[in-house]
Amino acid sequence: MWNGMLDRVGKDWVRLLLLWLGGIDIGLTMLAVPPLLPLIHRDLHLDEKAVGALISLPVLLLGVASVAGSLVIAKLGLRGAIIAGLGLVAVFGALRGFGGSTPVLFSATFMMGAGVALTQPVFPSLVREWFPRRIAIATAAFSNGILIGETLPTALTTPVGVIALVHGDWRWALAFWSLVVVGSGIALALAAPRRPHGPATPVRWWPSWREGQAVRIGIVMGMASAAYFGANAFIPDFLDQTGRHSLISPTLAVLNAAQLLTAPAVALWPRILSGRYGFIGSSALMGAGQLGLVLAPGAGVLFFALVTGFASALAFIVALSLPPRLAAAGDVHRMSAAIFTTQYSIAFVLPLAAGALWDATGLALLAFVPGIFGAAVMAWTAMALRIPSIQHRAA
Repeated sequence: MWNGMLDRVGKDWVRLLLLWLGGIDIGLTMLAVPPLLPLIHRDLHLDEKAVGALISLPVLLLGVASVAGSLVIAKLGLRGAIIAGLGLVAVFGALRGFGGSTPVLFSATFMMGAGVALTQPVFPSLVREWFPRRIAIATAAFSNGILIGETLPTALTTPVGVIALVHGDWRWALAFWSLVVVGSGIALALAAPRRPHGPATPVRWWPSWREGQAVRIGIVMGMASAAYFGANAFIPDFLDQTGRHSLISPTLAVLNAAQLLTAPAVALWPRILSGRYGFIGSSALMGAGQLGLVLAPGAGVLFFALVTGFASALAFIVALSLPPRLAAAGDVHRMSAAIFTTQYSIAFVLPLAAGALWDATGLALLAFVPGIFGAAVMAWTAMALRIPSIQHRAA
């Protein structure tokens, strides 16, 4: 009996580790670009609309191709979706700098974003499959992996980090991060079941738009994601334009590392995961953080970057915990696809509009106005949410 219990505990730890590594894979290549933007900007002569599009393009794919991710899961199973999705992420994440041209950069970014989109609906299904009675713990492992994956490139792609390792070449710096995806992707594919189990083998794939307030949750989460990706896109050139170039790397590092503070916050106040409280609190902090980024002098931007990063990540963790709790067995991927499609479509449009606003007016501070507006919309929409407690699990 004891051997069986030890085997079970060991298997659970391995699965938590794999969920954590899978989260890292999702965030790693997407956030490798912001620290390199001054170098890319210099070599390819991108305007601010192009910068906004470069950061937002994978986000758009996360919205549009999440439907395809649900289809791939239904047809190929969880293992097939992981192989297809992470394979695209690894290959095209590395190829973004090939040839050093704008068309290659954008087309490879498009394919990499498609790979992330195919993969992301897998993980809520794996959470439900592997930890049906411990959804909060499994979601925390996966979401922490995403946050670390988003933090590592911004913290380590510095003049004394990855940039030094690749002799200042942004093309090889982008390729560097794909190596991690290859190794962990293979381990995930070997461990994942072919299909999520339920009362019957799932054959449906179209997103369940009406289930569990999916669209409303997607709108709320989309506003948080737009603020986060917009901050990553515009902070480098904003600081450069305001004479604070030396603060670019530390500000991006703080913005992304602040997300790791959400784990102790959730541990101290689990009620955050009930949905409304976490979303409304996040929206207030998110609006204040972005306003501070615009108004704070000197190194004051570091504090407000911390507030913005923490707030957007808190909303993200709350949203990730909802599909395994609310969806029926075998339908987690369908509800996830509905939420992700809504969320990331919004997260694409707002930064793109922000970049266009900057270009049209020449005022860098206006690039943060859409994100502040999004925080207000997020709070208003979250007021109508009715999310059951974390103990609830759909039958």
